[in-house]
Amino acid sequence: MNHPSSRRAVLALALTGVVLVPRHGLANLSQNVQTAIERLRAGRTAQEGRMTLRLPAIAENGNAVPLSIMVESPMTAADHVKAIHVFATGNPTPEIAVFHLTPAMGRATVDTRIRLGQTQDVVAFAEMSDGRLFMARAEVKVTIGGCGG
Repeated sequence: MNHPSSRRAVLALALTGVVLVPRHGLANLSQNVQTAIERLRAGRTAQEGRMTLRLPAIAENGNAVPLSIMVESPMTAADHVKAIHVFATGNPTPEIAVFHLTPAMGRATVDTRIRLGQTQDVVAFAEMSDGRLFMARAEVKVTIGGCGG
């Protein structure tokens, strides 16, 4: 079924904080996800760009889904990524990882594996030293769950 809302329209709503809607449906996310994202946003608007979020489109096993995040940043004292926050919209605990970065790291890159219990969106936010937020999002189809029942 083709929904009247485009991905850009849905993302625009998410960035303004009106509602965050998963691409695979029009239902609102759980209150836990909305609360966790609002706590991070703290009234700020997240912008697209500067972030690359890499996940497989299909994960045959949700127990170990590879995740790579890169943020364009000079990583200087005046302009760097302070933290990268990762949310899985369908997991029992939505904020699944927080990575704290410093200018001494040289690059704002994170590679890890995450656990996903079902097909869902993964949303990542980069929190910059000047308070700006950048956001990237990807859907992962999980064929075998990784978070238990």
